[in-house]
Amino acid sequence: MKDIKEFIKKLPKAELHLHIEGSLEPELMFKLAKRNGIKIPYKTVEEVKEAYNFTNLQSFLDIYYAGAKVLITKQDFYDMTWDYILKCKEDNILHTEIFFDPQTHTQRGISFETVIFGIKEALDDAQKKLGISSKIIMCFLRHLSEEKAFETLEQSLPYKDYIIGVGLDSSELGNPPKKFEKVFNEAKEHGYKLVAHAGEEGDISYIEDALDLLHIERIDHGVQAINSEALMQRLKEEQIPLTVCPNSNIELKVFENYKQHNIKQLLDYGLNVTVNSDDPAYFKGYMNQNFFNLVDNIPLTKEDIVKLVKNSFNSSFIEEKLKQEYIKRVDEVVEKYE
Repeated sequence: MKDIKEFIKKLPKAELHLHIEGSLEPELMFKLAKRNGIKIPYKTVEEVKEAYNFTNLQSFLDIYYAGAKVLITKQDFYDMTWDYILKCKEDNILHTEIFFDPQTHTQRGISFETVIFGIKEALDDAQKKLGISSKIIMCFLRHLSEEKAFETLEQSLPYKDYIIGVGLDSSELGNPPKKFEKVFNEAKEHGYKLVAHAGEEGDISYIEDALDLLHIERIDHGVQAINSEALMQRLKEEQIPLTVCPNSNIELKVFENYKQHNIKQLLDYGLNVTVNSDDPAYFKGYMNQNFFNLVDNIPLTKEDIVKLVKNSFNSSFIEEKLKQEYIKRVDEVVEKYE
């Protein structure tokens, strides 16, 4: 498999499902805690890593929100984002569309402006210094009320030029799409693109309602779609992108192990599937590692890998000319490996 891993490393990629707070590595968490005088319940980096053993989505979220408490200043958000950008450079990611969770911070008294400007300045530097393009997507926390989501939508409007779309994340079970139908409709009126987490732990109804009630353009995760022939056929016909996150699915026990992951079945059916790293600091690996874990356990061909990569660029929110430029760069690498 060495040859195929070298091929993966060389391929240009786009990432469409990345929570920037989920890229906060233990080392930076400790550094920021010290810088800001924040107490965290761990004495060493090793203790933090030991805590990163999850049994389900909720047990992950508990530590995820605890870690986010160290983020206080614009510089903190810049440093976290820049660290992720350096991983993009390492993994040959040319374009990234990152999620951020304003409510995680505003409910702690951190201003929306502090969060968005810290992230944006790092992404601006990514473009200037490394040629990495990006978009920002603001997520509503689904365990909070729709009223709170409306407040966040209102807070976002002065910064709308920096935010391409809105998403829906956090605890899926018990918080169905219908809960946020009105706020998504209003977000659309403001010109935001719409995406939502659906069908990771939730059943197929979460995916169907995200499409029919929220009118989303991309499904984040969506792996449970395989349980409905009618839904699979619809996703194939409409080519709705699925931003699948293999490491996340394994760590959160959506699948028992990599050999059971259904990404190859989804791809072979003709679905518009992409590979992403979700919360890489917590889920043991960034983009390339997700691909490596797949090829170590699932019979993905080089053609499959190219298809997954091209799907990501084609499903991104960048303008068509730039998409074609990036895809041309993919083709150039493919030619060298033929």
